[in-house]
Amino acid sequence: MPNKKNDTILLTQDTFDKYKQEYLNLVQVQRPAIQLELKEARAQGDLSENAEYDAARDKQALIENKILELEAILDKAQIIDQSEVNRDKKAGIGAKVTYLNLSNNKEYVVTIMGSHDSNPFENKISNESPIAKAIMEAEVGEVTEVDVAVKYQIKILNIEY
Repeated sequence: MPNKKNDTILLTQDTFDKYKQEYLNLVQVQRPAIQLELKEARAQGDLSENAEYDAARDKQALIENKILELEAILDKAQIIDQSEVNRDKKAGIGAKVTYLNLSNNKEYVVTIMGSHDSNPFENKISNESPIAKAIMEAEVGEVTEVDVAVKYQIKILNIEY
């Protein structure tokens, strides 16, 4: 059920399942629990000086905002089917890519992921990032330019799935 291409959020099945589980927990467990807390706090009387009521309202707002955020993600989600990824010559989502940064002569290894699956600490980069866009336009052995404020070139050394 993807929307306009720019609105689509690419997710792995694992990430989609994680978001779905979090959503269900919020709707089925946390939302009813906070409603009960609010009911109990209201029963204590004067709401103007009821710290428990204020805390429960704040918690409810956080839960409702998170539910809305997850609904938007799940509604726009398109699950990446690894069997449909073009594995001919260019990198796609799920590809592990080794490249050489020609400005500092250092080798890097990254995995291209959807934006919600990216994690820079694990060298998983978003397909929407400038470096991923440059990588996905080139084949092994080609030099391509990374379109950032100070442009630089990289050479694709290896692509594997």
